[in-house]
Amino acid sequence: VTDSKGFAFGGVQGRRPCGFQPEPITKGGIFMRRFDTLGERMTRLLAGRTSRRSVLARFGGWAAAAPVLPVLPVVRARATDAKAPPPTDFARNAQTKDPTQCNYWRHCAIDGYLCSCCGGGIHTCPPGTSPSPTSWIGTCYNPDDGKSYLIAYRDCCGTDACAQCSCVGTDGDIPVYRPQSNNDIIWCFGAQQSMQYHCSTAALVGLAG
Repeated sequence: VTDSKGFAFGGVQGRRPCGFQPEPITKGGIFMRRFDTLGERMTRLLAGRTSRRSVLARFGGWAAAAPVLPVLPVVRARATDAKAPPPTDFARNAQTKDPTQCNYWRHCAIDGYLCSCCGGGIHTCPPGTSPSPTSWIGTCYNPDDGKSYLIAYRDCCGTDACAQCSCVGTDGDIPVYRPQSNNDIIWCFGAQQSMQYHCSTAALVGLAG
């Protein structure tokens, strides 16, 4: 039933319900009606040409192909990333061949005589000495693989100072009130033989971070 202006309402013709406010048709409303009609037609057309069986078959095909997608020849950023640049001046000049040199990559935070020059090794004490029970920690850059590693520096104690291959690395060195990263402390306190400093080692702990 419509009134004289063309608005539809229920009830007896010529009588509007109390509080009735007919909503005028706007341009937005016309557009939405046309959009709904178009969507309905497309849905009916798709439903008429596609069966549920074919939809399930296509979905199953995509599900079966999903595990194969990761092996396709796509660009993987992590796999193609270049080595990280050297973070410090020491790292830019570091080498990985000769542990008796101060610029050996593990010596970035060492302070003392190298045990590798005193009858020991890069991470072993010379005969007649014993390792300190505690150590300080450094983070050194390996130029071969472009990664940074944690290095534990431990003093070897028990005999006179070796006095050979004296090296001072300052990468990451912090004041004495943070002793775990300070290389000026003689770490021979608590050593088995004596507190007499002989040389220092640089043991690889693992990847940093």
